[in-house]
Amino acid sequence: MYREMKVAGLVMDPQSNTPIVLLKDLHSEESLPIWIGLLEATSIATELEKIQFPRPMTHDLMKNCLDHFKIRVERIEVCDLRNNTYFALIYLRENDRVTSIDARPSDAIAIALRANAPIFVNEEVLSKSQKMEGGGQTVFDKENQEKWAEILNSLDPEAFGKYKM
Repeated sequence: MYREMKVAGLVMDPQSNTPIVLLKDLHSEESLPIWIGLLEATSIATELEKIQFPRPMTHDLMKNCLDHFKIRVERIEVCDLRNNTYFALIYLRENDRVTSIDARPSDAIAIALRANAPIFVNEEVLSKSQKMEGGGQTVFDKENQEKWAEILNSLDPEAFGKYKM
């Protein structure tokens, strides 16, 4: 069984200083924290804020390619949690054919936001996941939109090529 969720915000793990995307159940108070990379957090935040860069970033490029070939993102699913690693599927529709593609949840979420596609989480994943302890320092939420937008607007897209992963 799957539950539909939405991106409730981005927070920073105070111990590891790693971004966390928070998914919240549409019909309850249950949420799912997923630790993600800084670039993926930036991609999610820029879409939430509707910030446009002069050139397409990776998730924008992917969405542009799908649009070009008339392929629609039908939904994404966070489908499994194994060895502290989350797994996701992106469901793509081309005419009457639906196929799924394995993806990291952060990439799937970034693409779902751009495609206005629903996000679902397997209930087994929710039961396996550990509840986040100690909260976290909020990085992006409704109350901090202006601050986060200012940070993102000040980023130089050229700078991303300078950092090695």
